[in-house]
Amino acid sequence: MGIYTIRRDGHEEPEDVGVVIEGIKVLNNVGSVIMGFIMLFGLIYALDLAFPQNLKYTFEFFQKIIMNLDGHKLNAKIQQLKIRRKHCVHTFSDSQHGCFSC
Repeated sequence: MGIYTIRRDGHEEPEDVGVVIEGIKVLNNVGSVIMGFIMLFGLIYALDLAFPQNLKYTFEFFQKIIMNLDGHKLNAKIQQLKIRRKHCVHTFSDSQHGCFSC
C-alpha cells in the first residue's frame, strides 16, 4: 500500500502520482502527493483496510491529530506527539525565531 510518483529526467513536477494497494495500481493521475495521501486515506476507510504496520503511528497521527477524527482515543505515542505539537505551535507563535526545541 502506498503512493507512487513517476518523474521524467530534468522535471521537478511528477508526470504521474497514484495509489497502489496490494501491488495493484488503483488510482493514477491524482495530481499531487498530498492528494495521493488523501485518496489513500479515503480508500483505507472505504475498503475497511488496516493501516500499514510500519506506518501505523503516522496514519494514526494524521487521523487523530491533524484531521481530528476519533481524537479522544489516543495511544501513548500519539498523545506525546500531540503535546509536542501544541508546544511547537505555541512556541512558534510566541517567538520571532520559530520552534527549535522540537
